[in-house]
Amino acid sequence: MPTVAPLDIEGHVLAAHFLGDIPVFAASSGAIHRLDGGEKVTKTDAGLLTCVKDPASQTLLTGGEDGRVLRIAPDGSVTELAHAPRKWINVVAPGPQGAVAYAHGKSTFVRLADGTTKEFAEERTVEGVDFAPKGLRIAVARYNGVTLHWVGTAGAPVDLDWKGAHTGVTFSPDGRFVVTMMQESALHGWKLDGKSTDARHMRMTGYPAKVKSLSWSPKGKWLASSGAPAAIVWPFAGKDGPMGKAPLELGTRANILVTQVAFHPLEEVLAIGFIDGMILAVRIADGKEALLRRPGKGAITAMDWSTTGKLLCFASDQGDCGVIDITA
Repeated sequence: MPTVAPLDIEGHVLAAHFLGDIPVFAASSGAIHRLDGGEKVTKTDAGLLTCVKDPASQTLLTGGEDGRVLRIAPDGSVTELAHAPRKWINVVAPGPQGAVAYAHGKSTFVRLADGTTKEFAEERTVEGVDFAPKGLRIAVARYNGVTLHWVGTAGAPVDLDWKGAHTGVTFSPDGRFVVTMMQESALHGWKLDGKSTDARHMRMTGYPAKVKSLSWSPKGKWLASSGAPAAIVWPFAGKDGPMGKAPLELGTRANILVTQVAFHPLEEVLAIGFIDGMILAVRIADGKEALLRRPGKGAITAMDWSTTGKLLCFASDQGDCGVIDITA
């Protein structure tokens, strides 16, 4: 049985990440907790709305109710990257070459490593942003679809339209697909390397709840998602992705919803977090399950693997967090 080192934090914890070997937990209150030779806390002085990891620099990027975009290093030091007074920043994304995207209202801003910032305006409110794996390009989720922008050139944006509210967006690791989470309890995808026809659309439906967590497998062959009483895992290995194919359903538990998914960094093993606080690991090849954590106080809100894949940190909406050693 894996061992769990628990950490109790007051209130809702919205993010858990490894920065190098250091587990870091971000609470909605604005407190950043680090387990670095003991628990250490950095205060950001405002409520956090989003917190993501920048893998290239091994730092956290946060957006808050005070309109600030912050970079938080593994030692807890804080650098302000942007400030939009009286705006709420709930969309932040890391990019290549030190670029960072953030959004408020109908605009996305990309801050380059030299400090210059470019603005990209949409007709509707920005709900999510992701950088392409190659080239300085962003996908912006909005109502009725996605807009693709090249950051460094003056090329015309590309609109990928599909009616409905798109609440988040992700590029596949090979850059061939863009997938969005939708308000209508569905995923929608576009194939980017085909001809400009309707056949490029991918409708991934049948979820009983909204999808709030997505995770790509290490080589991009699978996309795991929350929003059902099992992790719904779509196949993306073929040239047309999941079109015409059924997903895998892993870690099925009666009526208990999956709230978070996180693929192992090296193997096709998926960590699945549930609304009751339980965490399972499931192997794609044969569906074999391993219990990593028994149910806790609250729903799992975040999970992240260490670079070696031997440790998994997790957070919940009730503050019962921790680090799981799967080698124990």
